Amino acid sequence: MTETPETPDTEPAQQPGTEAATQPGVEAPPAPLLELRDGLPDIVDTDAGLAEACAALAAATGPVAIDAERASGYRYSNRAYLIQLRREGAGTWLIDPIPMTTLAPLQEALEGSEWILHAATQDLPCLREVGLVPTSLFDTELAGRLLGYPRVGLATLVETILGQRMRKEHSAADWSTRPLPTPWLDYAALDVEVLIELREHMIGELAEAGKTEWARQEFDHLLGFEPAVRVDAWRRTSGVHRLRGRRSLGAAKALWEARDEIAAERDVTPGRILPDSAIVVAATAMPTDRRALLSTQGFHGRGASRYSAAWVDALQRAREMSEDDLPSRAPRGDGPPHPRTWAEREPAADRRFRAARESMLNLAEVHHLPVENLLTPDFLRRLMWSPPTTREPAALAEGVREQLASYGARPWQAQLVTGALVGAILGADTDPESDD
Repeated sequence: MTETPETPDTEPAQQPGTEAATQPGVEAPPAPLLELRDGLPDIVDTDAGLAEACAALAAATGPVAIDAERASGYRYSNRAYLIQLRREGAGTWLIDPIPMTTLAPLQEALEGSEWILHAATQDLPCLREVGLVPTSLFDTELAGRLLGYPRVGLATLVETILGQRMRKEHSAADWSTRPLPTPWLDYAALDVEVLIELREHMIGELAEAGKTEWARQEFDHLLGFEPAVRVDAWRRTSGVHRLRGRRSLGAAKALWEARDEIAAERDVTPGRILPDSAIVVAATAMPTDRRALLSTQGFHGRGASRYSAAWVDALQRAREMSEDDLPSRAPRGDGPPHPRTWAEREPAADRRFRAARESMLNLAEVHHLPVENLLTPDFLRRLMWSPPTTREPAALAEGVREQLASYGARPWQAQLVTGALVGAILGADTDPESDD
């Protein structure tokens, strides 16, 4: 890392909540720009090159910084188009997984090492897809959340903790491009340049805050992470809430499914085939043929004309769909109803939820972490809607812990929140109106 010159006008980056030691009216100099220590390595795109990388990484020691670049916004798939690794003693390696026969040698070289990732849930699925699975990990974004940093993007954490600025200009690039431009590779290599040092600082901060065990449980939990399977994913179409009537919803669903099939076949992000706005427009107008469809105001996109037959067929299927098969206005779910309906439907549940939510906000503030990291909001809703039946305090506390564990809450979370949740349950059993 580039050292910050020790001059009277230059101070190290300040921790959140501290005051910058600068003279009144004197603007603090910007943090130095992060640069590659060892220069830009050549990209590894052959099996022979991979063998060399694996030998170097296996011979080195310590944790491995790892990152992956995907082509989100350009491709339908979530595959990794570049994998960056850095380990002390081995330097940085940039690996193109696309032309590789297999990445099994890399998995073997990394066996038993701790992986350092930032926002691990974004990269673990695409790494698993190519056979790379960690046995232990450290997530710098999640550590930042547990430590109470208000902003936990990598660039922000690096500037706040290490006092250096990172480049951001290629974060939304199409990484499926070949050959990859040199500036993009430089940007990608910088993503792993500081992860090892950042981890060391954060380990110390977690220990000082008494949150080492919390982090360990969270990181272990991440090892089993699987992306949530979206039920009725078509309902996430932007603007679909404006549609009136189940027939229009059925048309939006049919158009979404047709677009999704085309996008998957072509490996193109769906919005580049047909934007959400065009789906909503067509589902509202319900044109019956190609000419009417293409003349519908607002129906546009690269695939509007090219795949017009598919859109017309989808709309026809929606017109012919029986009432019983049309989608409902509200999505079907296995959880409790939305809390805004509880006051009328289940007043006691509403009182429990309000008291519990306030307690969670207070606890999160005391322990300096986001309330959603203290306890997943869905877990709180489920528990308050259907708590254990016993009201004997010790048995209720045990029931709350067991119920939270069944949802997936970690032991540190259950230990921290059980007392407050038991209090919310017991306190809400009395209807305040009955005391009037």
